[in-house]
Amino acid sequence: MTTGTTASGTFYLFNKKEQSSPIVFIHGVGLTHEIWQPQLDFFKNYSTLSYDILGHGKSKLEKEQIDFNDFSDQLLDLIDELKIDKIHLVGFSIGSLIARNFSTRFNNRLKSLILLGSIYKRTSQQQQIVNERFNQAKKDLKLSKQALKRWFTDKYLEDNPDTYEKISSILSSNNIENFLKAYELFVKHQNDEDFEKIKINALLMTGEYDYGSTIEMSQELSKVIKNSELKIIKDGKHLCGIECADEVNLGIKNFIEKND
Repeated sequence: MTTGTTASGTFYLFNKKEQSSPIVFIHGVGLTHEIWQPQLDFFKNYSTLSYDILGHGKSKLEKEQIDFNDFSDQLLDLIDELKIDKIHLVGFSIGSLIARNFSTRFNNRLKSLILLGSIYKRTSQQQQIVNERFNQAKKDLKLSKQALKRWFTDKYLEDNPDTYEKISSILSSNNIENFLKAYELFVKHQNDEDFEKIKINALLMTGEYDYGSTIEMSQELSKVIKNSELKIIKDGKHLCGIECADEVNLGIKNFIEKND
């Protein structure tokens, strides 16, 4: 595993294996590449690439105004600098929206697409809830740690206090202005991608008890992304890549091996 920073300021971890196209992991808002440790450990014999999105962790953000094109341009710049041709792309939460944007613009760079906890067409009530959370975050200048109770089951947090502390530490360490820029994009996302441009096979995964990116959302999303399949993670909530890592990892493994 090597770490580095691109010329434009993106921090990354790259585990290069000659025989395989890399699996690239995009984290969620307010988080960093560190959330993917269960996947990086599981896929240690595969090429993997994880990185901090713009303005998160150790990656720079110098623009005042950003949009999803900026985030997918960041990924394109990263794989170009590392001289990577095609990738298996895994995105979580806002990372899944970045992955969707990337897929519609640079579909020829993908071997497969995996969306974990992806939103699609919130109801008016769901939109009101996320608007209120965003407004509270702007007022408090932080993301409430109550988010962790939405991301993990109560039992998991009780049994894994170290995970609670780790994720809390990541949330509190990110630059608040940059976090709010990304969070606003997530809250105001309009599902306006041209899904017809996604030509590769896609896997959608969502937690059984994820109330932010629901099963119903993923079911509807699977109808507009052609050649997609849906996997529900039993007993999972939003951050099931950590809480239900075994099931998520096997889902990713089986899917990419069919599409490598």
